[in-house]
Amino acid sequence: MTSETITADAAGTWTLGDLTVNRIGFGAMRLTGSAAFHLGTPSDRKRSIAVLHKAMELGVNHIDTAAFYFSSLRSANEIINSALSPYPDDLVIVTKVGPFRNYSGEWATSARPDDLRGHVEENLRQLGRDHLDVVNLRRMGQDSIAEHFGALAELREEGLIRHLGVSDVEPRHLAEAQAIAPVVCVQNRFGLDSRNPGTDELLRICGEQGIAFVPFFAIAGNAGAEGATTAHDEAVLAVAWAHNATPAQVRLAWTLAQGPHVLAISGTGNPDHLAENIAAGALRLTEDEVDTLNALHQKED
Repeated sequence: MTSETITADAAGTWTLGDLTVNRIGFGAMRLTGSAAFHLGTPSDRKRSIAVLHKAMELGVNHIDTAAFYFSSLRSANEIINSALSPYPDDLVIVTKVGPFRNYSGEWATSARPDDLRGHVEENLRQLGRDHLDVVNLRRMGQDSIAEHFGALAELREEGLIRHLGVSDVEPRHLAEAQAIAPVVCVQNRFGLDSRNPGTDELLRICGEQGIAFVPFFAIAGNAGAEGATTAHDEAVLAVAWAHNATPAQVRLAWTLAQGPHVLAISGTGNPDHLAENIAAGALRLTEDEVDTLNALHQKED
């Protein structure tokens, strides 16, 4: 594949409420360092800004970020604001709230419902906006999300938030949220080697209901926040060889092949990797290849 000439519209579009985005977006987690949060070394700020400019040049109009995406020197939201403000009219910025890191970067007590206004306002301040396009409530293990989601629904009524989503949930949590306010996206960990029957069920439910399903760690796999996995099954390597593609591109293409409602928010601090990720939107797997990779996804460890 020739990555440099492929733009983010190659995978088609989807609508988050009334906001149309290309299915290939960009995740901001890796803008801040060599690995997420405090796990790596801080990024070069100029390079991170260059990555965002390149993303815009390649047609990205959907960025996923959060106020808790920061390293010892870098803040993803601050970099986005510096690089892209004033923002393009068609750019959709999706944030998430719930988890909390203190100023030293340590994970602290997750938000109570009455804390969520502060989380939303912090994202607004860092991004330099007067409203947030989409806010995902990240569930932090609680049995019910009704009270937290209800607090965000009130902020939506006030105009601080345009649309709502949920993250790291089970099907029952999605139903719980929908009883309170519309849900435009579900963001769960999902990938070739992420085997969770509840998430697979959510993928199906979202497809039936026209809700965007937005996987995270689709490339990273079991490596998670540490970065992209280097452990690729022989089936992945064979498909990559057949298409003159990278294993990461195959992982993204398989993810997108799960349905037109599936979006990709792979992130990187490397401009070349960015171009490769976006080019995965043009990779069309055969039915046999999708079936082979589906079987790999379902295989028990």
